[in-house]
Formats: sequence, C-alpha cells, structure tokens
Amino acid sequence: MHKNHYSGGLTREQFLFYEIKIVAGLLGRGRSRDEIYREIQSENLFQFPTERMIKTITNTCFKRIDAVDNEAVIRLLADASAEVAKQVNLYAIMCENSIVYDFMIEVIGEKYRSQQLDFSVKDVNVFFMSLAEKVPAVSEWSESTMKKLKQVLVRFLVECEYLESSKSQTLLPVYLYPELDELIRSKGDTDALAAFNCFN
Repeated sequence: MHKNHYSGGLTREQFLFYEIKIVAGLLGRGRSRDEIYREIQSENLFQFPTERMIKTITNTCFKRIDAVDNEAVIRLLADASAEVAKQVNLYAIMCENSIVYDFMIEVIGEKYRSQQLDFSVKDVNVFFMSLAEKVPAVSEWSESTMKKLKQVLVRFLVECEYLESSKSQTLLPVYLYPELDELIRSKGDTDALAAFNCFN
C-alpha cells in the first residue's frame, strides 16, 4: 500500500518521462543498477551536462520504479504507448511522493467525482494550506519551495493531458488505461483510481 513520504525535493524533479523510459528499458533487459548508471553516463543517454545530475536523475527514476513495487511497472514504462507510459509514470510519482498522491486524489479525483471540472491556482493553494495542517514539516518550507511545488504539480497535469496548458482553467476528460488499472488494483491501491477519473 501507499507509504507516506512528503518531500519538498520534488522542486528539483521534473516529469522525467524520457529518462524513466530509458531506465525501465535497461532494467527490462536485465542490466544491474551499476551497469545502468555507467551506460547512461558513457552513452550520454540523458543529454545532461554533469555526472552528478545524471546520477541524481537516474536515482529519482529508480526511486519511482521501486515505490510502485510491482514488476509490471518496468514493462509498461519501457514498452507501452507514450499515453499509457505517461500515466504509469504519473502513478509512479504518486507512489514516491505523498504530496502528489494526496493532490491527485483529494483535489483532482474529487473534481472528477463531483464533475466540478473548473481548476485554478486557488485549488492548489487550498491544498497546500490543508497539507500544512496535516504535515507540520510543510509549514516550514520556504515560499519559493512552495511556489515551485505548485508549478511542478500543474506541469504534471499538463504532461498527462489533464490540462491543455498551465493557464487552463478546466480539467479535460481523463481515461484510465486498462494496463494501469490492472496494476493499481493488483497492488490493492484502489484509492488511487480516483486520480484517473475511475470510480468503480
């Protein structure tokens, strides 16, 4: 089941779709983690300028894959269509960081449940206010950290086509792909289904 992990480190991370596909592909071919580091670095697969950055991003991809804790995630990230793999990546991020998990269920899932599909920065602000009450550490984060976290959440919504753009004020219809539906149910994480507009 989902483990609570509220980390402001999300400000340094992006959606990393291209990168996690590479990592999953190499894992799927039986490479060890050390071999994956070396291959990504020597072949410059991520197109990043520094070794430190490559290591950090590779570690983030591993953390997301590990957080799902289901073998199917590697195959889906590596081989599924871009639409399915993006949705799987969003779920992996949710599993790795409880900020994203709670936001996707409490804000986005609730909007789909109630069919109130308006969306604005106010929704994100209210979410962080309630999060700070629930998780004391959140209230200690700087204003710039909070601002970046809010931007990251909105960017994830754009990446996965919940929003047309970061300025959009209406959520688009979202379809939960069967592959991810099966993965989520096999984990017993049915709470997460709401984040993908699925309520049965």
